[in-house]
Amino acid sequence: MKIIAIIGARPQFIKHFAFERACKGNLKLITIHTGQHYDENMSNVFFNQLGMNKPDYMLNIGSGNHGLQTASMMIEIEKIIEVEEPDGMVVYGDTNSTLSGALVASKLNLPVFHIEAGLRSYNKEMPEEINRVLTDHVSDSLFTPSDVAVKNLKKEGIINNIFNVGDIMKDVIFYFKERKLIKKNIVYREYYYVTIHRPYNTDSKQRLSYILESLNDLEKKVIMSIHPRTSKLMKFYNINETNYTNIKFIQPQSYLDNLSYLFNSSALITDSGGMQKEAYWTRKKCVTIRKETEWIETLINGNNILLFEDLSTLNTILNNNCSNWNEDLYGKGNTSQEIVDILKQKLSNNSISNQINES
Repeated sequence: MKIIAIIGARPQFIKHFAFERACKGNLKLITIHTGQHYDENMSNVFFNQLGMNKPDYMLNIGSGNHGLQTASMMIEIEKIIEVEEPDGMVVYGDTNSTLSGALVASKLNLPVFHIEAGLRSYNKEMPEEINRVLTDHVSDSLFTPSDVAVKNLKKEGIINNIFNVGDIMKDVIFYFKERKLIKKNIVYREYYYVTIHRPYNTDSKQRLSYILESLNDLEKKVIMSIHPRTSKLMKFYNINETNYTNIKFIQPQSYLDNLSYLFNSSALITDSGGMQKEAYWTRKKCVTIRKETEWIETLINGNNILLFEDLSTLNTILNNNCSNWNEDLYGKGNTSQEIVDILKQKLSNNSISNQINES
């Protein structure tokens, strides 16, 4: 039984690491890397550091407008499906790579298996929201991280083939924590770790400057891993890093280094989706610079706080302690194996059904 998996962006590499390990000896896995993230620190380093297999196909699509990027991916993915003739396709999350793979597979009557299904921000200004909704509606099997995600799907009339298996990224956190691979020798004793890249936080000079000024005024040192997109916009706006003496700007980090900066920090400030969960699992307070989050369970007990308009309260929020962490939030760390077991059963049933029909 052969499965094609589509990856293209940093969070997908992390999820794919766990899925790839679970597939060994169980399913034949063909990996297509669209090249949506192509920067060394956003792509290749993940494969090298995590010890992942090199992708079977590298499309090198790169950046571009949503329509151009998605269409280019679809053209190339369709060619590969026609050659490989897989039994199904796995897609992760909510990127343009996700949507491209799901649309092509569904039009070719190939079963689509969506890992991290059912998430909703209910903010359609986010391209990710469009991607995840459309992908869910063309998927044959939906693997959700939480009860809330299941309820979201049912509100939209999706009631069959939903499997609430937890979050596959938790598998990876557990893998590295158990092997004590997370580094502890970070330069600063106390600091806040920051990642900012969403368009609504970076596409306006006024907005981005306001965020940087607010970070610069914090009581503790700030280490900001600067996304290539954010860095490019700062140069375009003529925003000089040296004007922010309390912020140390660093390049995008590999998965383990990123996790280490988070693990050793006093708290996380981010607009990322995945890092909200990583902060929770490592028991770090998180302030999410957004109006909404897909991961609403992390907001319980104030362990994650949404903040968008008035950033003057950042210091006060960061000084509040967190407690009552739910150890089982988004599963127990064995999601990838659960998914593979379900896929094996479903594909086996499909194979038997096809043999009966042919006879």
